[in-house]
Amino acid sequence: MSRPLVETSSGDAPFVFSADGHKSLYFTLDQLQSRMCSAHPNQLEVDYTRTMMGFLLFNRRPASIAMIGLGGGSLLKFCYRHLPTARLTMIEINPQVIALRHEFEVPDDPQRIELLCADGADFVRDAAANNSAGYDVLLVDGFDSAGLAPSLCSQRFYNDCYQALSPQGVMVANLHHDDPQHALFTARIRLAFDGNVLEVASQEKSNSILFARKGKPISMEEIRQSNPLKNFDPEVRTQLQREFARISWEATQIA
Repeated sequence: MSRPLVETSSGDAPFVFSADGHKSLYFTLDQLQSRMCSAHPNQLEVDYTRTMMGFLLFNRRPASIAMIGLGGGSLLKFCYRHLPTARLTMIEINPQVIALRHEFEVPDDPQRIELLCADGADFVRDAAANNSAGYDVLLVDGFDSAGLAPSLCSQRFYNDCYQALSPQGVMVANLHHDDPQHALFTARIRLAFDGNVLEVASQEKSNSILFARKGKPISMEEIRQSNPLKNFDPEVRTQLQREFARISWEATQIA
């Protein structure tokens, strides 16, 4: 069920650039936030989004997914299309980003999508305190023109993420690989999840994706032997098969 959009003070003004059959979302021209192919609006165009879908290696049919950071809605649209039984909650602090959702063909389906204009850290803190069932997947991708929002990389935030998850839930965090505080942020995630973390650099190496699991330990053997895409349609396998093979290979190097 949708809640009313609430104005916030978060003020980066996004803009859309269209060229060569694609629409791209920017805050500044040197920082791409999202990209959509106009002919295939549900396709994952940016490499790190395909890496973040690696949560399917741990849970092929999540019932509830919360996402922090709308951007152009790539992950939301993909999950909406290909995980039809999942309940989706999207949290975006910037009302100007939300205002562009129709530009990027984000579905308007209050039966399955709850879109909130709110601070992701506040949302997770409240969920940790009040949501006894928890989310099966929590995707954290909250960037603005200055980079990763400070409230989304504190020790308190990651602790709250752990508490907001279901007993076997997975948090997936997108970090900038070259951020001077990258090691600090990953250490905080490891502390919150008792070291049950797998880090995978995106294919273009600019993003670092951390999978942190609550409950059952992450097993490299499980990842290598997993075939989570076998029951999905060819569209999903075409987009994700190669990336999932790369994640499995990365896990092999770590083990």
